[in-house]
Amino acid sequence: MSDETQGMPENLPAPPGQQEQVGVRRGMFGVSGTGDTSGYGGLVEAISYPGAAERPYGGWFDEVADALEAAARSAGLEHALGSVVVHRGEITFHVRREDLLAVMTALRNDPDLRFEMLVSVSGVHYPDDTGRELHVVYHLLSMTWNRRIRVEVSAPDADPQVPSVVSVYPTADWHERETWDMFGVLFEGHPSLTRILMPDDWPGHPQRKDYPLGGIPVEYKGGTVPPPDQRRSYN
Repeated sequence: MSDETQGMPENLPAPPGQQEQVGVRRGMFGVSGTGDTSGYGGLVEAISYPGAAERPYGGWFDEVADALEAAARSAGLEHALGSVVVHRGEITFHVRREDLLAVMTALRNDPDLRFEMLVSVSGVHYPDDTGRELHVVYHLLSMTWNRRIRVEVSAPDADPQVPSVVSVYPTADWHERETWDMFGVLFEGHPSLTRILMPDDWPGHPQRKDYPLGGIPVEYKGGTVPPPDQRRSYN
């Protein structure tokens, strides 16, 4: 941690020079094609996330980065690793999606890494992040070393395919199904990539930013409850 950031609350965003802007959010939730019932329809805010960090990362972060880079080189994956982000006391490794399976295998098996447990898989949709609109984030825990890291990959809307890591981390099974269900990410090699929250015939993926907000009518024994944006005027 640098002198200029030491003592600052950890929930503050990264300084402006250390942020990467990927678009602009309009309204409370950033959705389009539907009425905004939040009362914040006029809100305009930059969508940004922390930029790449530079060495030294600090503490054990450098040990993990060194071990991961060495494992990637030994596997002939010199270009597998992208940027490294250190933010709010946490480290994220960005990885090429085509090399994800090999990198995750190294993270689990390498004796200097030993990230034995995949805690969760989550998706993010950045419609304005052209060419990498869909992000998938993996949270890993090393019980041997008591360390936590994140691995992140991206895919374009036009080709939303990411390798499944179920063969390396079986706990990814239901997490990948939920990410497919909510965001439409296709996990290649998943043993049974079916919806887990929504009905099998549900159209679309509800947590994408281009999914209508509150635009689905609900019926109760012949009575109909209209979508929220049709119940009253918010002008």
